[in-house]
Amino acid sequence: MLGEVFERFVEKSPISVMVRGTLERVLGAEQLDEWYARTAEKQYTRTLLFSTVYDLLSQVVFCLKPSVHAAYQEKEEEVGTSIVSVYNKLNGLEAHTSAELVRYSGRTLAPLIEQLDGAREPWLSGYRVKILDGNCLEATEHRIKELRSLAAGALPGKSLVVYEPQLGLVRDVLACEDGHAQERALLGVVLPTVRANDLWLQDRNFCTRECLCEIDERAACFVTRQHQNLPFEVLGPWRSAGRVETGKGAEQRVRVIDEAGQAHRFRRIRVTLDQPTRDGDPVIYLLTNLPRKVASAKTVARLYRKRWTLETAFQQLEGHLHSEINTLGYPKAALFGFCLALVAYNALAVVWAALRGVHGAQKIDQQISGYYIAREIAETHKGMMIAIPEPEWRVFVTMTTAELVATLLQLARHVRLRAFRKHPRGLKKPPVKRQFNPQQPHVSTAKLLQHRKVKSVTP
Repeated sequence: MLGEVFERFVEKSPISVMVRGTLERVLGAEQLDEWYARTAEKQYTRTLLFSTVYDLLSQVVFCLKPSVHAAYQEKEEEVGTSIVSVYNKLNGLEAHTSAELVRYSGRTLAPLIEQLDGAREPWLSGYRVKILDGNCLEATEHRIKELRSLAAGALPGKSLVVYEPQLGLVRDVLACEDGHAQERALLGVVLPTVRANDLWLQDRNFCTRECLCEIDERAACFVTRQHQNLPFEVLGPWRSAGRVETGKGAEQRVRVIDEAGQAHRFRRIRVTLDQPTRDGDPVIYLLTNLPRKVASAKTVARLYRKRWTLETAFQQLEGHLHSEINTLGYPKAALFGFCLALVAYNALAVVWAALRGVHGAQKIDQQISGYYIAREIAETHKGMMIAIPEPEWRVFVTMTTAELVATLLQLARHVRLRAFRKHPRGLKKPPVKRQFNPQQPHVSTAKLLQHRKVKSVTP
């Protein structure tokens, strides 16, 4: 399907071709500029195209360039405007536009992942599991005039992220420019997106009467850790639910009255932990409206533990991609950088899906490292783009969906999995107490090793 110009990279770095081809298909320059014209509410295009800004910042997100200025410097003639214009465009991008770009990528890539047969097994049959969590962007450098005299960390924004683990996609993000905003304050935007047969996994920050009752009213379900301020009425005694992996379980019935006076009956599950949480809690309480015939107390507890899947995704964003660019001090620019990292994460989800479709989900999810995949992309991209000029990548746009799926699966068959294997480390040994002699602040490593060698041969 691909021409001769691609042959060498298909053989040597098929993953890089997969990522670049996927991005061209969904977020090519023409598609991006058309999408931006439909989506932007205030900002508009004069001479600097949205696709140009996207291209510059995406190089930073994929760790191809250390900064926006470095990316601009290489493509100054192609950009055609000053670096000041680039930063002005970035600083003015609406949070709504940044968030909508993530939703657009999720909507577009979800059918592709399903056709690749790369979706994971559902966590609970009959439900679309969605994990909701908040993320506070890293404090930025004090480059803005108003920040230079302040010692406090400058928070450029906050977001709520909705992750769908079955597809491995970020499906939604709510971006807020106020870094001090309470996560609960953004719930009013999330709740209208709840659909029947959704199953929302969330932490106690979102355990509010309005949230739980609204999800229940919309014929959806939730599993959430109980917040101590939630008002409820106990309807029955505790009943033993046996052991789970982390402790002993029990459950009881409770009732929550919404603001309209309507009663909602939920299950309250207690897990007495074998080891306290990192906050020192020996017991945790969970709330759910899942029917007992659908999910036992053990199943509910296990589902809640899987909520950390999104925390792992955040760690991958931070470790494998440049998701929080602390040189972008203006909130709109910082949020756009974070949302662009989520888009990149979704593009990588297609790669994972193709690999699962060819090699099997268990093998890929347990043995393959996202770190090595990200490094492969960063190391190969520049040479690949020199060898394969941008017009050649249009082939991914002109393919039918069936042809694209066949191409991605063929590329996945060329991947040498051994080059991307995880190397999990064992349990860390307790640190040895170090001795310090102020009269001997330095030691010779060579002498110490020689001493070890002498001791090993001495009877």
